[in-house]
Amino acid sequence: MTITDYKDLGRHAMEGVDPEFPMKVKQGDIIVAGRNFDCGSSREHAAIAIKYSGVSAVLAESFARIFFRNAINIGLPVMRCPGIRERVKEGDVIEVDFLRGVVTLPDGSTITCEKLPERLLKVVASGGLIEYLAKKGGEI
Repeated sequence: MTITDYKDLGRHAMEGVDPEFPMKVKQGDIIVAGRNFDCGSSREHAAIAIKYSGVSAVLAESFARIFFRNAINIGLPVMRCPGIRERVKEGDVIEVDFLRGVVTLPDGSTITCEKLPERLLKVVASGGLIEYLAKKGGEI
């Protein structure tokens, strides 16, 4: 990795899948994906690029294990939502309740997702693992 500035890294998020993504994404957008999201990336840079592109959360049918944990560790909210890919299309405005594990779709219907454990929600809410541990005085 030659890019060390996180905002610069964000300008390259997802461009292998959609070269226009960095120009289209707006602050607060949510990525909705299918199965095994971000398979193949073992570095935290993938999650960092997505977060610093302006994406506020990633909802997917399933995640590559390493990406899932890297996202939590950097404070990027992620949630497994079986069946979401077929029910959400690009441009839909959805509401996400991470505490309840529920996504409300434009038509008012809901999808029940796998809630994050309380401890992981606290890590994400703190901005990431380092920030969480700093607030806890190093205690896990």
